[in-house]
Parts: sequence; C-alpha cells; structure tokens
Amino acid sequence: MRLIPCLLALAFTGPVFAQDTAPPAAAGPLRVDINAGLTQPMPIAVPAFAPGNGGTTEAGTTTQLGERVAQVIANDLKSSGLFRPLDPAAFTTTVDIDDVLKPEFAAWRTIAAQALVTGTVTANPDGGLTLACYAYDVFAGSEIARAGFATTAAGWRRAAHKCADLVYTRLTGESGYFDSRIVYISETGPRTKRIKRLAIMDQDGAQHRFLTSGQNLVLTPRFAPAQQTITYMSFENNRPRVWLYTLGSGRQQAVGDFNGMSFAPRFSPDGQSLVYSMAVGGNTDIWRHDIATRQSVRLTTAPGIDTSPSFSPDGRQIVFESDRGGSQQLYVMNADGSGQRRISFGEGRSASPVWSPRGDYVAFTRIGGGRFGIGVMRPDGSGERLLTNGYQDEGPSWSPNGRVILFSRSDRAGRSGLWSVDISGLNERRLATPLDASDPAWSPLLP
Repeated sequence: MRLIPCLLALAFTGPVFAQDTAPPAAAGPLRVDINAGLTQPMPIAVPAFAPGNGGTTEAGTTTQLGERVAQVIANDLKSSGLFRPLDPAAFTTTVDIDDVLKPEFAAWRTIAAQALVTGTVTANPDGGLTLACYAYDVFAGSEIARAGFATTAAGWRRAAHKCADLVYTRLTGESGYFDSRIVYISETGPRTKRIKRLAIMDQDGAQHRFLTSGQNLVLTPRFAPAQQTITYMSFENNRPRVWLYTLGSGRQQAVGDFNGMSFAPRFSPDGQSLVYSMAVGGNTDIWRHDIATRQSVRLTTAPGIDTSPSFSPDGRQIVFESDRGGSQQLYVMNADGSGQRRISFGEGRSASPVWSPRGDYVAFTRIGGGRFGIGVMRPDGSGERLLTNGYQDEGPSWSPNGRVILFSRSDRAGRSGLWSVDISGLNERRLATPLDASDPAWSPLLP
C-alpha cells in the first residue's frame, strides 16, 4: 500500500482566521523544546476530523474515520512525551468542514490549547479516501502546516500517522517517526521450552501479525534500509542459519551456507551486505557478507567473542562488542576491519551496541550489579549515560529519527515486553503486544 501526497481543492483555499477575537502578536514560531521530555509537554487539541462528504468506505463512514484518525494522531503525539493532547470532554466547540479553514481560535484558547490539529476525511469515487491535515498555532491564530494524503480505505491509519509526523516535524524541527513499523520476537510457553516467532506491527502496536509459525526458533530480526526485507537467525533442525524474509510476498531464503555457527546479522546502510558473527575453530569473529555475490570476508581476528556488529549511518565504521579485554565492552572499527579501538570504559559490562541513524550516539546494554540497563554514548566513547535501570533491559533499537530507543524488558518471573525511552531518559513507556516480546527492531520510515 502506498500513500500519495496531494493537495485538495480545500487545501488550495487560503485559511480565513476567526475575527471574533483578535489574535495576540506571536512572540516567535510555535516550537516544542525537544530536550524538555516530560517536563513541559505542549497542550494540543486534536478534535475529530470533519467528514468532507457523507461517503462510506470499506473502513467505515467519513464521520467514523474522522474520529479514529484524530485518536491515532493524538496517541502518536502523546507517545512522544512532547505533547499533551487535551481531553475531548473539555472541548467547547466541535469542528465541521468550515471550521477546518476558519478555526474558532478563541474557543481553543479558553482550554489553553497551544496548537490545534484538524482536517477532513473525504470518501473518493474509487473507494479510497483523502485525508486533509492542518495544524494551527492557536494563540497566534495562524496556520503552521497543511498536507493532503490520498490512500485506500485500508490505509487510513498510515494517513493519520503521516499527519502526526507532519505536526511533529513542524513543531520540533526534527523528522517524525510515527509512520514506521516494529519487528520483534513473540514468545510463548515455559521458560525451558519457549516458542519464538517473528512478529511485526505498526509502531503504535496496530496491525499486528506473525511472520513465522514458531516451528523453528528465531532470533535477532533486523530491517533492511529499503523496508521490505528482514534478516534474522533461525534454528532449523537445530542448525543456526541467517535468513532473509521479504515482506509482502512472505518469501524466505537462506543468506548462504557458512562453515560455523552464524548469528547477529545486520544490514549495511546501502542494503547490499550483511555484517554478522561466525564461530570458526573456537573463535567468534565479525564477518561481512555481500548479498549479491554471496562472498564473505573476515573483519576481526582477536581471540575471544566478537559479536553484535552495527554500521554507522554513512557505512564507514562498525561498532561491536568483544570480550577480548577480559569482559564485554564496545569497540569501533573501520568498515574494512582496520582501526579497531575500545570505546566503553564505564563500570560493568557493555553489550549489544547499535548506532543511531543520526550518527551522534551509540545505544547499548549496560550489565552490572545483577541488573541490565539501556545507555548511550558518543561514538568516541564520551558522554556515556544510562537511560534506564531495570532488572533486565536489553537489545536497544533506534526510532527512525534517532530520538527514541526501543528495547525489551524482562522481570524476575521471566515475563518480557517491549518498552521505549526518550534519549533524554524521560518518557519511558510500554508498547502493547499480545504475548511476551523481546529482541525488537525499529524500521526506517515507510516509503
């Protein structure tokens, strides 16, 4: 399914501002402090989107969809920790199609909304729909963003996520991350005999589905940059192999036959190769595998276990973990294996590193004192700090914009789930999954 950006006839009409109360002079562009986290989330109103017509789609009437769209947008913005959607019960006005271009700013000011997100849902003759999205600075009485999205009826949620991304981008100055997906390991059964399946869902937990049957143990799923392929490890007939899974078709193929046990695969930024660990002759090293030629080259040779490789966004460097110095620590090397150097020197052990898509941080798992936590540091090892301190928090994965980290958390009873935390260490929240969950990976933004 593909969303087609468009501008509606409605969108071409210049906005007409309410005249009952003169808007105060704007002190400057309305903007959210992205470093404030939970301390000062922006009050924002997201009323039900107005029906652009009285049409009906396979997903429901335009009135029903308007209510659902507003809820998805409000939930997205709230989940960031930067916005506080106001309770619809406090609204003193509703929005019809005329109000989209001419909001009653005075009514929204009375409930202290700083921003307003509104729009329309229109049923198209082909059975699809068009979502018009508008954002306003309430106190300045001015429009700050607008966009239209034409999609199938089934794509209404993606259109809502894209609207939320638009608002997030205009109010924070950074790219959004709501139109994305998460792949993870779904777990059931006793601790001694866990059934593990690949599962995928939207970043808000919607449209959940399983990708594998659970017949074989699966681990470490990771997205390709192009979105449509996942790499993971599977134990088929107790033999570990690296696989590629093509989303949409469901086609699976083995990456290749290796001489030793291979694990922890991850794509290069261009999607043309994989880095992974392979145990050969009692030593575990980092290897790079060209997907097209099926040729592999060994990148590390130090005694011990080198694993969990992750490329920098520009593809020039790789961060990985190694116990070559006596305990698990983080190292960085050039993409050809040269220039290997240690970067973690804090207390305890450091594992499962992953480079931020912005290139500014490396997230990792800190192990010490019988507990696991998620931390970040600069690629040179400076600025190290812990964001969480759970009983067992591990396996970090970055949001597409590098602002939020997804991870798995287990309790003492062995139950596990997915959680996220803002890079500031605030806004820690749990993501709903139907079963126990671990080993998550966050996709880039969908095309």
